[in-house]
Amino acid sequence: MKITILTVGKLKEKYWKQAIAEYEKRLGAYTKIEVIEVADEKAPENMSDKEIEQVKAKEGQRLLSKIKDQATVITLEIKGNMLTSEGLAKEIERRMTQGQSDFVFVIGGSHGLHQDVLNRSNYSLSFSKMTFPHQMMRVVLIEQVYRAFKIMRGEAYHK
Repeated sequence: MKITILTVGKLKEKYWKQAIAEYEKRLGAYTKIEVIEVADEKAPENMSDKEIEQVKAKEGQRLLSKIKDQATVITLEIKGNMLTSEGLAKEIERRMTQGQSDFVFVIGGSHGLHQDVLNRSNYSLSFSKMTFPHQMMRVVLIEQVYRAFKIMRGEAYHK
C-alpha cells in the first residue's frame, strides 16, 4: 500500500516541515508515504476570473502529470464529503478491500483545483466549509491519515 500527498506549493516554514516529518515517520510503520510538491503558478493579487482559471489549469496539469492511471485519487475540496476520523478510516479500508492500494490525496493551490483534476478524482473529501492555508491542510491531512491507520488496526488514538 502507498499513500501520496500531492500538493501545490512548497512548505517553507520549519515548523510545518517538522510536523510533516514526524507523521511521515509514524506512518512508516503502516504504509509507504510520499509527499510530492508541484510548483504553484505565480500570479498577481487581483486577477480576473479568466486569469484565475488559467492559473488553476496550469497547476492542474502539473498535478495530473504526477498521478498514475491506477491510483485512487482523493481530492480535498470545500464541497467534498465531510467525514469523522472513523469515517475516513472506513472509506480507506473499504477501498483497500476492493483492491485499491495506491492512494493519492490532492491539495490544490490558493485558488483551488482545476476541473480536470476534480474530474480525475475518485472521492472528494472536505475537512471543513472553511478555507485553510494549504500548508496547514497538509499537516492536518497527514495526521488524519495516520489516525485512520491507527483506527483500522484497532490501536488506541486520541479522541
